[in-house]
Amino acid sequence: MALPVVVGVDGSEPGLRAADWAADEAALRAVPLRVVYASLWERYEGTALADDLGKPPEQVTAEDIVRTAAQRAQLRRPGIEISTGVLPEEPEYALVHEGREACALVLGTRGRSGLVEMLLGSVSLTVAAHADCPVIVLGGGQDNRVSAGQHGRVVLGVGEKNPDSAALRFAAEEARLRHATLDAVRAWRCPAHESTDHPLLAGEPARLHEQHAAEVLEQAVKHTPADVEVVPRTVEGPARRALLAASYEADLLVVGARRNPGHLGLQLGRVAHGVLHHAACAVAVVPERT
Repeated sequence: MALPVVVGVDGSEPGLRAADWAADEAALRAVPLRVVYASLWERYEGTALADDLGKPPEQVTAEDIVRTAAQRAQLRRPGIEISTGVLPEEPEYALVHEGREACALVLGTRGRSGLVEMLLGSVSLTVAAHADCPVIVLGGGQDNRVSAGQHGRVVLGVGEKNPDSAALRFAAEEARLRHATLDAVRAWRCPAHESTDHPLLAGEPARLHEQHAAEVLEQAVKHTPADVEVVPRTVEGPARRALLAASYEADLLVVGARRNPGHLGLQLGRVAHGVLHHAACAVAVVPERT
């Protein structure tokens, strides 16, 4: 049986928008959708879902949350198979565990905290840092449509040379399913200590670094499926800045995150951490095994 797309919901508006995205993703991949709510608390203490259900917030239960999200997803994509789960566990642990049997996890940026939507919630950050499958995080105000994206572009951040990159495979598949172009972006920088004021040598270190970036990029995308249109781009500057700029004209930004077995801390890296917080489009973090 095909692995499902799993979406974590909590009754908040970002969670419901994540359910919309997950329904589209499941339909696009022709796989089931699993809607889960995980909490050690039985009742939901918020107003977004309570207003829709016509109940006081203190009477909204976990079952209400998953049932409403599942019904919304079914109306959006009537043809998909949907299952639900209410998990009496900490959401970070429960979602990472669910990701072991999922083709992708979809989350909103935050839960029921009072933080502004531009800041990533601790649950999404922790799950993105530890899940075994790709984790797609939707930011506040971002487009919640998958197959009818505004830009028709999937952006991939290309790191060190890796001909068998899980992030590349995921990004290429997303671009193929969406009939979108795949923009492969490799950032490069010329270290300050390599610069020179000599007129005959000025620019030579920069040219070599740019050439190296182009070679890495060429190797990285050489095995991309023929039915995916690839647009390779080298960009001077920090990778985080280059990818954030590209996110304004993308429907999805894909980055890899290396996983080190036995390491208990956040396993994201500075680039993935930065784009999760500030990208203008949805971000997919794809685990790369070392």
